[in-house]
Amino acid sequence: MAFDEHNAQRIRIFLQHKGADFFEKKMFGGIVFMVDNKLCCGTRLDKKVDENLLLCRIDDIAYSEAIERDDVLPMPNADKPMKNYIFVTEIAWKRNQDLEYWLQLCLDFNPLAKASRKK
Repeated sequence: MAFDEHNAQRIRIFLQHKGADFFEKKMFGGIVFMVDNKLCCGTRLDKKVDENLLLCRIDDIAYSEAIERDDVLPMPNADKPMKNYIFVTEIAWKRNQDLEYWLQLCLDFNPLAKASRKK
């Protein structure tokens, strides 16, 4: 599990500032932030390209717009991308205002997102 602690801290600060009820979990090769017990966002170091990626869980409209960008990748899942999940390449969230944009999309979708089943 590889992730950049500085970037994880940037996410923590944003979520705290927004008053989000969150906890952290190591998942998807990095760290994710669970808001209201639902996966909201995360970060990981992609060793193939040696780049920090931001994992975002966003609504259908935001997904359709984001996936057209050169700095956004679909989150792979076996034979097709996972619905509502994207990876944003580091260049698109290096500045705080860019990170805040992506994280706000995640928070906006969170109340509508389905929680995973408890095992």
